[in-house]
Amino acid sequence: MPWHKKRVYLDVAAGVVGNSSSPHEEGRATKAVLEEARRDIARLVEVQADDVIFTSGATESNAIAILGIPRALRARGASNIHALYLSTAHASIVENMKVLESEGVAIEALPIRESRVDTEALRAMLRPETVLVAMEAVCGETGVVWNTRAVAEVLQKYKIGHDMSDLGGHLVSTRLRVFLHVDASQASLTEKISREHFGADTLTLDGAKVGPRGIGLLVAHRTIPMAPLYAGGGQERGVRPGSEAPELAREFAAALHAATDGAPAFRAAAERRRVELVTNLTAIPGLVINEGRTQAPNILNLSLLGRDTDYLVALLDEAGFALATRSACETDSMTGSRAVEALMGDAARARATLRVSWGSATRPRDLTDFAKALSRAVAFIDSANKR
Repeated sequence: MPWHKKRVYLDVAAGVVGNSSSPHEEGRATKAVLEEARRDIARLVEVQADDVIFTSGATESNAIAILGIPRALRARGASNIHALYLSTAHASIVENMKVLESEGVAIEALPIRESRVDTEALRAMLRPETVLVAMEAVCGETGVVWNTRAVAEVLQKYKIGHDMSDLGGHLVSTRLRVFLHVDASQASLTEKISREHFGADTLTLDGAKVGPRGIGLLVAHRTIPMAPLYAGGGQERGVRPGSEAPELAREFAAALHAATDGAPAFRAAAERRRVELVTNLTAIPGLVINEGRTQAPNILNLSLLGRDTDYLVALLDEAGFALATRSACETDSMTGSRAVEALMGDAARARATLRVSWGSATRPRDLTDFAKALSRAVAFIDSANKR
């Protein structure tokens, strides 16, 4: 029969511009875009392309790892499961740990000492039934860079030292492997983003932190047991069912490349800007800085003791400066910054926080002007409080 020379697309039910799961030419074209993005990102993260699972963002990636690993192990017969988490981490780590707890998993917060995970205390907390440790690489509220590799070394030594016992001349496994999940969403602008760099078994990255919103990824080798959060298709190894977003994946790959290539220069510039900004803020009475031993230089967390920082944010917004009191996912919290309280152990600091964070498009003059605006806003509030 004669063939049309012009393509006629009659698969709109699968997607207006093609679906990467469809077998026709348009589907194959979008699939090629998706897989090229997957390969590009895999090279950056230094893993195999098959290890990269696209998601809708960091929240979903964290949920898949934190809920998926224990549920998969439980389906295989594991019981009395135990998991540990960093209490300063994003809500998608902390709240999903609470979901595990509601399902009968024993959870505990990782011990913190001098803005590091206390690895000596961690060793004492590990149990034969411990299967998961979840933490962030960089705290999105305070900019603290956490010691993920040191945690990974503790978990590895625990496995090597205690995983086997000699029974009748045969080595027999006595405990489950402990997986380390690292949310590296906030690390992309200033840190190396390879899985090995963080010592992670599973790794989260988020498109919104470098460019496109609505896409993220989870790095996980196929051998890691992981139950999907829901059913609905075989996409992304069946771990994250649902139609993929090839164009977003391509934008994500390009943005990650740009961030990785520019990270050394941006970090150096951000360190200089941070010093200048702190110097310009020192005259503000009652201002303290919430930071750790190692910092992402482009995130500065301040406490303005005794001030209503929600009001300060509103005043600064009116003056043309956009910033927050804490993570955007926790702006409705009435108890202050969970991350600052866990890090500093000070409820007063946690109730009076401002988070200032900037990227490569932020000009030095912008931060200078912000410091002046903050000084004026604080003086206005202090004056009003004296009336």
